[in-house]
Amino acid sequence: MIKGYMYIVKCSDGSYYTGSTKDLEKRLIQHNNGTGAKYTARRLPVEICYYEEYSRIDEAFYREKQIQGWSRKKKEALMRGENELLPELAKKIFVKRNE
Repeated sequence: MIKGYMYIVKCSDGSYYTGSTKDLEKRLIQHNNGTGAKYTARRLPVEICYYEEYSRIDEAFYREKQIQGWSRKKKEALMRGENELLPELAKKIFVKRNE
């Protein structure tokens, strides 16, 4: 039995919101009613782009916090299933200083 979900929704302004929940359908309704999160309430409507299922909610929450720190490009690669790109997208980009 699934007890937790990590999810990514796309907001009306094109931004992404990452969250976790025990009930994915109910949470999407809450977001679109404006009661899900302050961030999504100002960017309605939202739609589910991606989710992962977990046997425990704390595992979903841990994954949510991990993905929240990712760049937009890395999140989009995950959503497209391009897992081979994730390590490269995780590398920091260093700006070369003028010498």
